[in-house]
Amino acid sequence: QVQLVESGGGLVQAGGSLRLSCTASGLTFDNYAMGWFRQAPGKEREGISCIWWSGEATEYADSAKGRFTISRDNAKNTLYLQMNSLKPEDTAMYYCAAGVTGYCTDSWSLRGGYKYWGQGTQVTVSS
Repeated sequence: QVQLVESGGGLVQAGGSLRLSCTASGLTFDNYAMGWFRQAPGKEREGISCIWWSGEATEYADSAKGRFTISRDNAKNTLYLQMNSLKPEDTAMYYCAAGVTGYCTDSWSLRGGYKYWGQGTQVTVSS
């Protein structure tokens, strides 16, 4: 059974930082590109970032570029999202996902570009 488990969410003040983690099991982790999504109440699930199986290339949404950094440690089967300069509009449930391939394709920001999903971790940014 494939499992993706997010952790590291919480309550933080605007301007603060959080690091999210996603640990994977039941799959060959380095076969997959990995992505981060977020969803706020009443909003569509939004693709935030993607990283190739090797970590050598990344993609970011405009809302994340310059503030968030995606990384992975294949030896630990773990994906990370470092979030700095957090804003109240970053408040959402954050999900990690394993891609259809090992690369961030043209569909990297879409739900259909991913095969497996975690249950999410809540990030709340207060003003």
